[in-house]
Amino acid sequence: MRRNSKDVIDKPGPLAGIKVVEYAVFHAGPGCGAILGDLGAEVIKVEGDIGDPIRHWSRLGKQNYSLKNGGNPMFEFSNRNKKGIFLDIKSEKGKAVFHRLIKKADVFLTNLRQSTKPKLGIDYESIREINPKIIYSSVSGYGKKGEASDLGAYDPLGQARSGMMFLTDADGPAPIQMAILDQATAITNSHAIMTALYIRERDGIGQEVHNSLYSTALWLTHANLLLSNLNRSAKDFAWVRTKNSPLRNNFICKDGKWIVGTHHPEAKYWRIFCEATDQNSLVDDQRFVDDESRSENSEELVAIFDEVFKQKTQTEWSDIFLKAGLMFSPVQQINDVPEDPQAIANDYVVDFDHPEFGSIKVPGYPIEFSTFSAGIRSAAPKLGEHTDQVLREMDFSEEEISELKENGIIQ
Repeated sequence: MRRNSKDVIDKPGPLAGIKVVEYAVFHAGPGCGAILGDLGAEVIKVEGDIGDPIRHWSRLGKQNYSLKNGGNPMFEFSNRNKKGIFLDIKSEKGKAVFHRLIKKADVFLTNLRQSTKPKLGIDYESIREINPKIIYSSVSGYGKKGEASDLGAYDPLGQARSGMMFLTDADGPAPIQMAILDQATAITNSHAIMTALYIRERDGIGQEVHNSLYSTALWLTHANLLLSNLNRSAKDFAWVRTKNSPLRNNFICKDGKWIVGTHHPEAKYWRIFCEATDQNSLVDDQRFVDDESRSENSEELVAIFDEVFKQKTQTEWSDIFLKAGLMFSPVQQINDVPEDPQAIANDYVVDFDHPEFGSIKVPGYPIEFSTFSAGIRSAAPKLGEHTDQVLREMDFSEEEISELKENGIIQ
């Protein structure tokens, strides 16, 4: 039985008591705020003008992401667990409100371009003057230095420059969809922020932490980059079935579904694999008797097992390999995952009662804490939804709030 997110989050979050102020757009920055919110931090998203542009993003290629009852799933993805305020930080009165927010904050998070931040007074030097112990987190496309330091960037551009696009397909560059690098950058950024919070707790100092789409992509491809430096070639990393051993390969089954296996060291599993697939005669076949010979004759060997795997369904093969202690997994479509018993058992997928979308399935937080809870706590805010609430918590009077509204500073 799948649990609701409220049932999963039955304890305080590990970051309860931490206050984050965010002035960021799209996902690589805001996604980090959402993760900190998963962990129980209070995250206040500050928006002005038309708000975060991702609010209005409804199409990717031919796919329309607008929902019938309004709203945008990508904005939800990037901005769950936050309080939203509308504040014109370009005005003097708006800046004064913003500075009061910053004075009480533990973390400030932004991913605007380096040239834009000083114009808005949200660069590190300006923020540090207001709150010297704040953790200032900035995210860029390509890093703080170099000729590309002030260029805007999106997920596919980071994948392109890092070489990631040539790791998935041997025939040409292919991006991994959707927002994979954006999300990885958000995760990396949350890692940096929590490290800086620990240092502040230990040493009493605030600091800036900076990461980028490019740096995160290179960190993700650490093994690829290391090995390519050793053999001076990147061509071996693209997945080509006929060059891989059957013990590290994917096969299509009788029902048209795929299954994939990975086994190291192969010598340990070769006999077990042959016995499980009723191919005992291959165990001592001189063409395939050891790792080297199987590698030299991989095309012939894969062709044999292509026919073998067509004899049973994905479920039948999965059961056989489970009993044999072999490491095979069904290759699932994304929309198969919410019904995967393993995902449900571990709360990797939970139900969330969204105020507009109704009951939706969302990923649970990937880490289980024995004494804390983490995961989605609230839906993404409407533009300016919590402005009055946040200002009251900052001890603004009703008269002050009304005056700010009349002057268009808040909405």
